[in-house]
Parts: sequence; C-alpha cells; structure tokens
Amino acid sequence: MNLLVTGGAGFIGSHLVDELVKQGHKIKIIDNLSTGRKEYLNPGAEFFELDIRDFEKIRPVFDGVEMVFHLAAQPRIQPSIANPRESNGNNIDGTLNVLVAARDAGVKKVIYSASSSAYGLSPKLPLTEDAPADCLNPYSLQKYVGELYMKLFYRLYKLNTVCLRYFNV
Repeated sequence: MNLLVTGGAGFIGSHLVDELVKQGHKIKIIDNLSTGRKEYLNPGAEFFELDIRDFEKIRPVFDGVEMVFHLAAQPRIQPSIANPRESNGNNIDGTLNVLVAARDAGVKKVIYSASSSAYGLSPKLPLTEDAPADCLNPYSLQKYVGELYMKLFYRLYKLNTVCLRYFNV
C-alpha cells in the first residue's frame, strides 16, 4: 500500500514508519525537521523535507497515496502558550493543508494524531471517547480543532478519517 506519514522523522512517526516499511508498504515522509531528526529516518522510505504549512509544495507528494498518517505538529503545550499564532499555523493550518491535499489527491483515509489534552482535567474517570472537550491551552484546542476538521471532511467530502487521542507520550 502507498502510505504517507507526516512527521515521520519524529519520535512516534519514525517508529511507525519503521513498522510500515517492515510490513512491505511503500512510504513517503513529509517532515520539516523542526522537532524530528534526520537520523530517525528509515532509508526504505522516500523523504521530503517540507513544511505542512506550505500547501503548494506538499500537494504533489500526496499523488498516488492511499492513506495518510498525520503526525506532524508543534507538539508541546508551553510553546503554544508562548507563541499561539505559530503553533496555530502548524497545528491547524497545517492540518487543513493535509486534509485538502488528501482530498484533492483522492486519498482513501487520513489517520490523525490527536491529543488527550483535549479532555482537560476531567475529574470523571475512566475517560471515554464521548467525554466533552475541555481545552486548557492553545495546543489542546488546536489538536481538538484538528479532530473537528477530520469529522467535517468526512461529512463534506466522504474522506474517511480516524482520530487517535494519545496519552502520555
């Protein structure tokens, strides 16, 4: 299967790419290396050093791709508080670019790396998928907006999407 991993040079993305290559998939990686590392890249994958905020440059990479794993993000809470506009560009504008590029290229599915931070400090445990969002910082809000965009792109364009809320990474 032809797959694309955004953020494929990062901690989670690089391990995902390693497993997907091992399974025999053809992998493309988009990463701007702002938090990822070149030494994490799997030599069996095709690497594009691009920023997901640059739609015109990332769009052609989606051609021929069947499924996207969207892990690229500005991943920490503190930088989102210090510079919410920059993290918004990475986490919301970049996610929208990934979705539009996927839609335009006829990608079948986008799997989105969301965040458990969308739950906030919910006193009710265990948490369930239908627990209400209670975003406490720009990062959690931005990742939650990404989830909403995933749902919207399914409703509007029938682009299949899955959101995975990671805990303690």
